[in-house]
Amino acid sequence: MSPLTYSRFISFLQEDLAISTASIAVALRRSEQNPGPLPMILWQYGLVTIEQLDKIYDWLETI
Repeated sequence: MSPLTYSRFISFLQEDLAISTASIAVALRRSEQNPGPLPMILWQYGLVTIEQLDKIYDWLETI
């Protein structure tokens, strides 16, 4: 993911899905320990609902 796309993705998570900066930071730390797709890490740690996860993947398909 390019830096611009990554920035837009983080903005989408915060603005459209109201995911806190702290939750995103937790997921990013976890992804360093256990590499994997950030959306799945957010879901595995209970930081997003399955509905939000669906919206994330829908958004990712549009980029």
